[in-house]
Amino acid sequence: MTSLDKRLHAFRPDLADKRLQDSIAAQRFVDGRPARVTVPVLDLRSEPRPDAGLDTQLLMGEDVLVFDEVEGFAWVQAASDGYVGYVASSGLAQPQAHTTHIVAVPRTFIYREPDMKKQATACLTLGDTVRIVDTVPVRGTTYALLDSGEALIAHHLSAAEGGEADYVAIAETLERTPYLWGGKSAFGIDCSGLVQLSMRMTGRTVLRDTDMQEHSIGEMLSPDHELAELQRGDLVFWKGHVAIVTGGDAIIHANGHTMMVSREMLSGAVERIAWLYGRPTSFRRP
Repeated sequence: MTSLDKRLHAFRPDLADKRLQDSIAAQRFVDGRPARVTVPVLDLRSEPRPDAGLDTQLLMGEDVLVFDEVEGFAWVQAASDGYVGYVASSGLAQPQAHTTHIVAVPRTFIYREPDMKKQATACLTLGDTVRIVDTVPVRGTTYALLDSGEALIAHHLSAAEGGEADYVAIAETLERTPYLWGGKSAFGIDCSGLVQLSMRMTGRTVLRDTDMQEHSIGEMLSPDHELAELQRGDLVFWKGHVAIVTGGDAIIHANGHTMMVSREMLSGAVERIAWLYGRPTSFRRP
């Protein structure tokens, strides 16, 4: 019996990632084929069915390895955090040139041409990456142009290799975003998705799920650490949940209580959550 985490390693009884051939048994091993996400948000599911559970999401410009395709679904592993699952094949294409910019605001539109009065052809989320080939000013607004000739508002983007300094400030821009189990975008997000996306915008890659984050991000604080001693940016973990300390006795988190990203007092959240899920299990300082 393998001890590898199936969320982070591509293996099934019939097929597996060739890099795992010395670790597990499978009928066949294959090299993954590179592909790139071409839609604003691509759902990654546990099974190749549209009604299967949502595990996470991939954002435009993210690279993956494709190990199998069947009936409109691709079995992939994300290059950024290693997550494995099934996505709609229609949301992938062969990688071309590198992306140059990342969406740095919660949401922004792609316009058919560089004019905000023209048709918006898509809406992008914080964290989507695109390739910009030129900029053009129109009536005092600078537009960033895609290869297709479509345009985005230039100051809604930042250099893909750049990054904000304060990941908490990024999380705060997502306040009131609807809660979505498995969500990782400004259209809908869950607690660990909020942590991962916010940290990504500071140039830091972290694992996806709460249990992974609880054992990997930064340093563990002492179990008897007082709530009042926590600092801005510290993470508070419960069983299956994580919140970000914004300072003092305040946190921000995507939660099922308000069903959105919201702020509340940490002491109040601890008491509110305790009766059903217990008290915090750990604290970490990124």
